Amino acid sequence: MTLLGEGVEAAPQRRLRQSLRMWDLVPLSVSSVGPLFSVAATGGVMAAQAGWWTLPAIAVLALPFIVSSFVFRLLSRHFPHAGASYHWSARIIGRRASRFQAWILILAYFLSIPPIAIPAGAYTLALVAPHYRAPAAVQMAVTLFWIVFAAVPLLLGAKPTARITQVFFCVEMASLVAFGVLGALDWHRISVPIHFGRPPIAGILIVAVIAATILDGWEIDSYAAEESQRPRHHPGMGGIIGAFGALLFYAVLYPLMLGETPMHLLANSTDPLAVWSHRLVPGEPWAMLLPILLSTAGGLWLTSFILTRAVYAMGRERLIPSSFGKLNRHDVPHVAIVGALGLAVVVVGLQLFVSSLGSFFNLVLSGAGFFLLAEFFLDSVTATVFLTKGHKRLPDVRLQPHSHRLLTVGAIFSSVVMGALLVTFFVYGPKAIGGGVDQTVAVLIGLGFAFAWWTGRRSSSTFHFLGEDARVDRSAAQDASAG
Repeated sequence: MTLLGEGVEAAPQRRLRQSLRMWDLVPLSVSSVGPLFSVAATGGVMAAQAGWWTLPAIAVLALPFIVSSFVFRLLSRHFPHAGASYHWSARIIGRRASRFQAWILILAYFLSIPPIAIPAGAYTLALVAPHYRAPAAVQMAVTLFWIVFAAVPLLLGAKPTARITQVFFCVEMASLVAFGVLGALDWHRISVPIHFGRPPIAGILIVAVIAATILDGWEIDSYAAEESQRPRHHPGMGGIIGAFGALLFYAVLYPLMLGETPMHLLANSTDPLAVWSHRLVPGEPWAMLLPILLSTAGGLWLTSFILTRAVYAMGRERLIPSSFGKLNRHDVPHVAIVGALGLAVVVVGLQLFVSSLGSFFNLVLSGAGFFLLAEFFLDSVTATVFLTKGHKRLPDVRLQPHSHRLLTVGAIFSSVVMGALLVTFFVYGPKAIGGGVDQTVAVLIGLGFAFAWWTGRRSSSTFHFLGEDARVDRSAAQDASAG
């Protein structure tokens, strides 16, 4: 065993397997955005809140998210790590801030899983039994099937996950192109009048927050950094491609859908893409339902991938129980995967079977967009600190002065825009989502401080992944608290 310095031990031999190449990371990043599922899941709410103003509302958040993709690229090159954003915070700002960000990260991605799993079951039933009014038990059974299905590639490893994702990715891309071309060709036949009208300020701001759920996902390659064959070169690049790809998809899909479907049919529709596709291909609902279902399934296991890699990293560093940091014979964090998806099954069951708790969880899960936005906001703040105040805690990293001026301005801009939207959520969220959502989100944020206090009392460590080598800095609880 080679010691790497005082308080530093040699890394354990067991690590995540470095098997992913660049052509694995790009489909992961694009598919994790889930363009078809994202439009199907949020398009009806967006149309109801902002109408044609949905387009500028998405644009409000698109620029900060594009900037964030370059921020993730920068930080991934300096600090490749399965915990990504929460680890970056620990290295740059301090462990106290990192522990709070770990809570926000868990909420952001865990709260995104049930809202993907339940529609996966609903789309399946709509595809195989379009006129069947399924009871809760049947809905639960079909949803459980997709959760178990999502667990299979994850438990087999990153490479099988990437391979299966590539198949789903090809089908979704082909469907996107087909419907885009068909919509453009049919514009003259089924187009509707375009009326922006007076801008609904509250609706635009709410849609901008909701847009966080359709513009995220591309960051998955940063959480797969330790499984990349070139961890300081490839992670982050797939995210940039995914972020631009998502923006391109929406720039085509949303105008076509809004321009070819009466707004009153789209507003609050549970599946606006199906409404649009019915106008394009009457009597053939499967043509849109099938690719939406594949997009949803891919989004389910890729969102789980991000969460489980982050939870694995936290368990490895004993921020949470160390069992979450265990690997199976495929070098896969099986405890993190089974634990996260198992808890998701419990939440889904409560939603479907217990009406009172179902309403509560619907309220809680509606905050997923807020916490996703909060996660990217904290990442932008971390990058701003890194680019402006340097890295006095980081003697192993060298950043040339003034070498990232444009990115520094972008990180500051993203922090300001995202921070303003988070504050806006508390003002307009109750009107758009329902009374009590602001108090619910505030309580969850408060629990983050409790989580930071609890984890600060644990003896923790910081795992530094260095590509070909790694090291673990062991710290007592009081040292971790000092940040």
